Amino acid sequence: MKIKVMIVDDQPILAEGIRSVLSASDELEVVGIAFDGADALEKMEKDMPDVVLLDIRMPNMNGVVATGEICKRFPSVKVLILTTFDDSDYILSALANGACGYLLKDIGAAALIDSIKNAYGGDTILPAKIARKITDAAKNVSADRELRLKKAFGLSERETEIAVMVYEGFNNRQIASALNLSEGTSRNYISAIYMKIGCDNRADAIRRMKETLSQ
Repeated sequence: MKIKVMIVDDQPILAEGIRSVLSASDELEVVGIAFDGADALEKMEKDMPDVVLLDIRMPNMNGVVATGEICKRFPSVKVLILTTFDDSDYILSALANGACGYLLKDIGAAALIDSIKNAYGGDTILPAKIARKITDAAKNVSADRELRLKKAFGLSERETEIAVMVYEGFNNRQIASALNLSEGTSRNYISAIYMKIGCDNRADAIRRMKETLSQ
């Protein structure tokens, strides 16, 4: 049985080009082309695909919003982003909304076909360039979070490192192991952090840090 694919792209000539590429595979069948997210949702009611190949920037309903709607209404359908935009905000938003992968349009024909087959099989599709974008974005978020906590509560470098681990849900033993500390030293640092934050337990410390980071 062939894998049914819907192409969603607001540029007809590109959509037809992608259809031509996919038609070269005996394992894929293009069941429709849509030109924005709203159009895709309407057409999916009639011709249900297994995989949706979805652009990001489109009128009426962009790819990020469309991804969320497709995954909510048709949870069995795999959404694979295919776009020219490698902005980390787009990547993270699309994945957070349920996309199973993110591809750039400079991908080769064979690699695109393989990606669709792998997505249908349940794999997450993230080429090295996209994975690096996600890693860099995560590092930036982490660095910003550490700086804000350090400034807000007057923490030392080590206290900031441990405060972030507390915030992320690590327990005392895990913190001690990760940082090569004794459990007693770990507890002492955490007590000092509580004092600077102005609380006396983990739940209140996390709540205070969340409030600070949300400002």
